[in-house]
Amino acid sequence: MSWLSIAPAAAGAQSIDPQSSAQHHHQPDPRATIELFPVREASGTAWLPDTTPMHDIQRTWRGWQVMLHGTGFAQYLIEPGDRHRTGGNSTHQLGSVNWGMVRARQAIGSARLGLRTMVSLEPWTLPDCGYISFLATGETCDEDTIHDRQHPHELFMELAADYDRPLSRSWRWQIYGGLAGEPALGPPGFPHRVSAALNPIAPIGHHWLDSSHITFGVLTASVYERRWKMEMSAFNGREPDENRGDLDLGPLDSVSARVTYVPVDRVALQASAGRLREAEQEFAPQPRSDVDKLTASFTYHRPLGPDGFWASTIAYGVSSGIESVPGGTFEARTQALLIETSAAVGQHTWFGRVEAVEKPAHDLHAHEFPTSIFTVGKLQVGYVREFRSRRGAVPGLGATASLSFVPEALASRYGGRVAPGFGVFASVRPFRHAM
Repeated sequence: MSWLSIAPAAAGAQSIDPQSSAQHHHQPDPRATIELFPVREASGTAWLPDTTPMHDIQRTWRGWQVMLHGTGFAQYLIEPGDRHRTGGNSTHQLGSVNWGMVRARQAIGSARLGLRTMVSLEPWTLPDCGYISFLATGETCDEDTIHDRQHPHELFMELAADYDRPLSRSWRWQIYGGLAGEPALGPPGFPHRVSAALNPIAPIGHHWLDSSHITFGVLTASVYERRWKMEMSAFNGREPDENRGDLDLGPLDSVSARVTYVPVDRVALQASAGRLREAEQEFAPQPRSDVDKLTASFTYHRPLGPDGFWASTIAYGVSSGIESVPGGTFEARTQALLIETSAAVGQHTWFGRVEAVEKPAHDLHAHEFPTSIFTVGKLQVGYVREFRSRRGAVPGLGATASLSFVPEALASRYGGRVAPGFGVFASVRPFRHAM
């Protein structure tokens, strides 16, 4: 029997506490049946390597296999020297980053039907236009663009369905779409990457790599086999407005394409390109601007002994478009490079991230340099100590520290060319289990 034939996931799969016995990872085999929830599946239709740990709770309900997943952080962040953020002037902040997902699937003959939803309470748990983060930019709040803060996620992060069936003995085709979802563009969204799973801070290059992981209106067609996946999407590429509790639907007039290759079970490669119509909000009265994006990424996963895991991601993105500034426009082509990693051994997880990003000056509200592009960087490290699971959930306590690097022209805004940041947080997520 081909590995691509459909069989329901075992409803009685053993649940394993992350502090107890050894973990086992599902790896596709040509003679094995595919599960309703393959471990390689990440956000939207993106893939991770086949040696990916699963942190979720699965149940059977009226013929459907249901997966519950999510992560929550309660964090206290400190960034000395903050004097110019949109939304406030505080150097410290208490808030919560969070999201929860429910996915349901069932086999229909040789086909597979799925429904999924993902929500976040961040519109109410993150004050002041988002959590403080030097050099983070993107979207709008209080009728202005956001800078040095990471904007909250939308209430509805995903409202979508997918249908999958055989195309030939070794190939399948898939349709994915919905009112909210993720097009075939970029690596898996940062909340869904194992290399960032216990990091409460978003990358400052998020809008160059995976900003469309919440899109209001998307339709994706894919064909795939064991190692390759080819996809095309039509979607609404417009950034959502500052009312984060609604659905900012629009025409599906943006397009993207992505190729993913899994050469071995520990590696996933992707390359993608997209043209986003009217993507970014600009300064009034300038209209929204179109953006072209190119991305490529390399993801590596490796078990560390019986209860450990190492996950790393390298991603590169290019964004091109016409930037509007007070008094005119200019053409800009900017780049972002991200390297992030996470190593878990037993109850201990260490994570780190290095980024270099080219950002237009007006994104950082340095309006005295209207057409300049600055190269900025950020280094972040952190640690989490998780505890024994309680009713399927694993609590943790952690800390993080960062250094933000800016050119001399911006030094006065950040108290010098190197600006520190600190944070402590509590986390909770489902336990890790074997299938």
